Amino acid sequence: MKTRTQALDLLQQYTQSESLLRHAYAVEAAMQAYARQFGEDEEKWGITGLLHDFDYERYPTPGEHTIVGANILKQEGYPDDVIEAIQAHADYNGLSRDTLLARTLYACDELAGFVMAVAMVRPTRNIAEVEVKSVKKKLKDKAFAKGISRQDVLKGAEELGIPLDQHIASVVAALLPIAGELGLDGNELDLRIKTSGV
Repeated sequence: MKTRTQALDLLQQYTQSESLLRHAYAVEAAMQAYARQFGEDEEKWGITGLLHDFDYERYPTPGEHTIVGANILKQEGYPDDVIEAIQAHADYNGLSRDTLLARTLYACDELAGFVMAVAMVRPTRNIAEVEVKSVKKKLKDKAFAKGISRQDVLKGAEELGIPLDQHIASVVAALLPIAGELGLDGNELDLRIKTSGV
């Protein structure tokens, strides 16, 4: 298995977008938290989360995303179960998520992005203030974070066999330790907030 440093180098080689990098770190943290909970390999699960979208910036179309990445990961010597989980997180590949690793990645991907979006619209941009009920309320608001599939969020929790409230709470808790790295610790207020004097 490759190290986290090697995985991070690969991610940064293919991804320049700050928002995509932050998403990768968030999914990594959520995957590590679930690995601890399930008694699995924390580094391996974290790397799976870190690299799940590493090819997206260069290869964003359904015909390329995860497919080009899978070939790169094979060449780099990543384990088959990591590659399969990454490919299975994209529904359009039509792959079954028959491992706990694959189901967990799918469950964490969209929800981690959604939790970050909820934190970003708070006046303080502080993930520590995000509550389960706020996330559920925003999930019902179809105009909010339109690019995030509510169906995938719900299906992910269902496939993982964890109640949605508990899954949301787990992901929020997993992101708290890296809030600063995600720009969601209240210290990176956007220009609008700074100029409003808040």
